[in-house]
Amino acid sequence: MSNQVYIFDTTLRDGEQVPGCKLDTKEKIQIARGLEELGVDIIEAGFPISSPGDFESVVAISKAVKTPTICALSRAVEKDIQRAGEALEYAKRGRIHTGIGTSDQHIFNKLNSTREQIIERGVAAVKFAKKYVEDVEFYAEDAGRTDNEYLARVIEAVIKAGATVVNIPDTTGFCLPEIYGAKIRYLMENVPNIHKAIISSHCHNDLGLATANSIMAVQNGARQIECTINGIGERAGNTSLEEVVMIMKKHPKVNLHTNINSKLLYPMSRLVSETMNMHVQPNKAIVGSNAFSHSSGIHQDGVIKNRETYEIIAPEEVGVAANSIVLTARSGRAALKFRFKLLGIEIQQDEMEQVYENFLAKADTVKEVKDEDLKELYARHKEVVG
Repeated sequence: MSNQVYIFDTTLRDGEQVPGCKLDTKEKIQIARGLEELGVDIIEAGFPISSPGDFESVVAISKAVKTPTICALSRAVEKDIQRAGEALEYAKRGRIHTGIGTSDQHIFNKLNSTREQIIERGVAAVKFAKKYVEDVEFYAEDAGRTDNEYLARVIEAVIKAGATVVNIPDTTGFCLPEIYGAKIRYLMENVPNIHKAIISSHCHNDLGLATANSIMAVQNGARQIECTINGIGERAGNTSLEEVVMIMKKHPKVNLHTNINSKLLYPMSRLVSETMNMHVQPNKAIVGSNAFSHSSGIHQDGVIKNRETYEIIAPEEVGVAANSIVLTARSGRAALKFRFKLLGIEIQQDEMEQVYENFLAKADTVKEVKDEDLKELYARHKEVVG
């Protein structure tokens, strides 16, 4: 089995379902081009049947980007699939992503159907989609809560019908990592024709487990991760692209790789945040403003001596210019001397104690001591000592 994991970005589809994050076609093209440069393998560009605007956006993105596969979502309904196929007319590589709910909650309560009828509908949807594109992905909605034996039957049937990718969504974010990983492993071992398709993970973050579940999926045989920039998406969001990419890049035990240019992760995060007006929390892994900031004196001293003491990722690896030594009342002498040196001021050993006392007095009155404060503080010190 290949060690490459395909990155399926759904920022422009699932990510755009966040209230207040609606994009126009021009903005979608800008993000799509950024995703192409980032190295994303598949861009889910929209849900064409949902509105004329979504249809036009899929068409426009299909024309605007060349390298990634362009994917259009549909339900297991012929008119949906037809509309998706029409939207992908200009795509260099097009994919229809169709599917239906497979959990008992969906089958009996939402769809008012039976297990056998669901398999029939799934097979029919895949066969109909094959009339428009060769690359057809089938999603088993709420697979996370679907009985494994039945799920295997569904997956076997849709692969036989021509599905090239089978998506196993943890739609409600309910699965624990070991449960989700075991589900992928079960499919790998119990679907006779599984070698004819790629298993994809699509995890939601309702319990904060989307990233962990996605990594467990690829460790157990999945070779596509569906994710979004900054982890945006329905409810609590989707799997964060930057998190899974950097886990695979940094952890030798995972032993998997992607086509993503990690140096573009931070710029891409900023583009999506600004375009969608969706603030990134400061402590967000990889791309948050505090991800490479240090304010504790012990941490600052360690990082100044050797960055790897407290940083497992170099800021430059993800497109951040440098780490940040933030001066607060918790900062020590090493950090203070380091920041003064960056300002071109060498603090002599015999004056450090007095300068540090003055610094702490200032730090107790503000949340962060800025460079301007340091310059003023040192000027006053020099006046006092003559």
